[in-house]
Amino acid sequence: MKREYGNFILVILVGLVMSVGVLAKIFFDVSIDSDWFWFLAGVGLVFEGIISFRRQRKFDKKFKVVRKSR
Repeated sequence: MKREYGNFILVILVGLVMSVGVLAKIFFDVSIDSDWFWFLAGVGLVFEGIISFRRQRKFDKKFKVVRKSR
């Protein structure tokens, strides 16, 4: 259970770092390359995808989802 919360904390942390970086760039004229912003956005999306995939797999196991063939 704690591990599941750890994944959410990583997503929140990545979002927080991105927000602080953008605010620093706006208010304090800090020079941050846009590649770093998109790198952090990509990392956040990867973590979000992993969390979603794990939850879906857990749901499928629990309820034994059967796929209908066409």
